[in-house]
Amino acid sequence: MFTALVAPELFDGNEIHGPKAVLMESGRIIGLVNPNEVPSHFQSTVCDTGMLAPGLIDLQVNGGGGVLLNNQPDTRALQQMASGHASVGVSRILPTVISDTPEVARKVIDAVVPMVSDPHSGVLGVHLEGPFFSTAKSGVHRLDALRQIANDDWSWLRAASAVPAIVTLAPECVTQDDIRKLVDLGLRLSAGHTDADYETVCSAINAGLNGFTHLFNAMSAHNGRAPGVVGAALTRNETWCGLIADGIHVHPASIQLALSAKPVGKVYLVSDAMATVGTQDKRFELYGEPIEEVNGRLQNSQGRLAGSAISLVDAVQYVYRAQDVSLTESIAMASRYPAEYLRVADQFGSIRPGYWADFSWWGSDASLKGAWRAGQPLELFANGGPSL
Repeated sequence: MFTALVAPELFDGNEIHGPKAVLMESGRIIGLVNPNEVPSHFQSTVCDTGMLAPGLIDLQVNGGGGVLLNNQPDTRALQQMASGHASVGVSRILPTVISDTPEVARKVIDAVVPMVSDPHSGVLGVHLEGPFFSTAKSGVHRLDALRQIANDDWSWLRAASAVPAIVTLAPECVTQDDIRKLVDLGLRLSAGHTDADYETVCSAINAGLNGFTHLFNAMSAHNGRAPGVVGAALTRNETWCGLIADGIHVHPASIQLALSAKPVGKVYLVSDAMATVGTQDKRFELYGEPIEEVNGRLQNSQGRLAGSAISLVDAVQYVYRAQDVSLTESIAMASRYPAEYLRVADQFGSIRPGYWADFSWWGSDASLKGAWRAGQPLELFANGGPSL
């Protein structure tokens, strides 16, 4: 079917255009034309106000739709997670499994790989957050699961390289040879849950590490004589940083510092979402321990943060409203920039001919009015948005 999406303003991921119609066929963009140039055999949908922009991409999603991936490492959970995030306007997710047994990691990878080839699944690849972490910065990750890389781990790490994948690790817990081997597999390596010093992180970057997971959280802080992981993240311009922008995980001044220090395009937004996104249920279990949302915080019985309660849409709205970041830049931080870090920016994150037809539709006040994945409208309900 030939379809067109018409909007009074279009942000293609780089530039803003006046009234445009996006032409689509079989889930892909085939052209951008003026609204009066839409061929007669195209079925048109009109966004009467606001701005059409690229679809959102969340590279750190632990759960959604009422399920947590570690608790249910299978295809059904992935489908439920993608559906939960779609219901709040997120087109693509990178399902994230946190530190667990090798068997759980392998089950997640085996479930993810066939879904990536389906453009309607919403699953882009896999994020392996752990288990090669520092016990000093474990957060809510299981201490008994944290370890160094063993020979048996290379089989599931190689399996992950079949799809776009991020491995979050602590640089002090792996060797530089390990880093080079992981990079040679085609994996993106991100530092997280790490107590490394600045020099260790820089050595890891020189070996191929290129990202930082939930910047400022679960990593050694910056101070004048010991820049730490944060110092490396903010001064090594070739690296990317994921950022949880919810006003809880990171102080607004720290967000401002990151955006000022890093080159444009090197900070991308993530939700670090747990099971609660896309559902009314605000409780779940992690490693058998109850987690509850209290005043917007997901926390365990000790009050320790356990992921976030936001969606990626919330993060976009937060940096726009609280950080004085333009709406287009806020959207780019949740679409084009994560696509660039994951190295899928030739297919996702922009509105261009040949790309998948993923869109988000925004009001002038940054309210989300609609979203699409591979040319199909997503039904919004949990975020208070209208059904399309």
